[in-house]
Amino acid sequence: MPEAGSRRPEAWTRLAVRPSHADLRDAVSAAMFAGGAQGIHEEGDLLVTHLESATETGAIERSVQSVDAGAVIETRMIPAVDWSVAWRETIHSHAVGALTVAPPWLAAELDPAKTVIIEPAMAFGTGDHPTTRGVLRLMQSFVREGDIGADLGAGSAVLAIGAAKLGATRVTAVEMDHDAISNANENIERNGVADRVRVIEGDAAVILPLLAPVRVIFANIISGVLVELLPVFARSLTGDGVAILSGILDEEREKMLSVFAASGWRVLSEDAEGAWWSVALEMGR
Repeated sequence: MPEAGSRRPEAWTRLAVRPSHADLRDAVSAAMFAGGAQGIHEEGDLLVTHLESATETGAIERSVQSVDAGAVIETRMIPAVDWSVAWRETIHSHAVGALTVAPPWLAAELDPAKTVIIEPAMAFGTGDHPTTRGVLRLMQSFVREGDIGADLGAGSAVLAIGAAKLGATRVTAVEMDHDAISNANENIERNGVADRVRVIEGDAAVILPLLAPVRVIFANIISGVLVELLPVFARSLTGDGVAILSGILDEEREKMLSVFAASGWRVLSEDAEGAWWSVALEMGR
């Protein structure tokens, strides 16, 4: 029962932010939380939060503009709803080839062996974003029974869990964001793959060589970081290893193909959805 004198707001303020560049998405999300957002969900390229009072928007707007001066911020009033329940309506299941990514409340009727159950939280990777789906689609052509893999910038560990469901026997999810670790571990337990997937907090450039050799690498990270990590990928893969990369804008495709070729990589397969491009690579032989 509400405390005496408490009341629900008659309306909420919806604040949506479109970052000026995909590379700034994580920084903008962090800035929204720093400015007072209690929760954020993705709607395509938008990062959306709901506030009880219109007066709260100023702090979030200033925080966002401090990290992305070109971000587009839109606010509007919407009727009051119980967001502790209604936010779930914004989260959907996503069929991605043989796998389905679903939140716990939509997973009961699905085949557990082919379902990646992800509790939406601050950690990136609910299946709502094309970059996540791109890696999941590509991995289904390359993950083999018994594979050893590494999921870099793991977020919710959705890719590591997906690889385990496809037959990988050991996958290490590497994540730098301390706040994402507990969510990743919860998702691993929820999916019954704790015997095959573990989480390590740290820098992928440092951790990956310690895990080598691995046969598959999954990295859904911004393109600039992917380029920096290419030499580490090459040193850490088995001779027949595959790196599946995403976080790359479609407009960057030609530039990235040139970088891959110059570094000795060969393209095995590509995936595109909306503004995003994903690719599977092997070192040239």
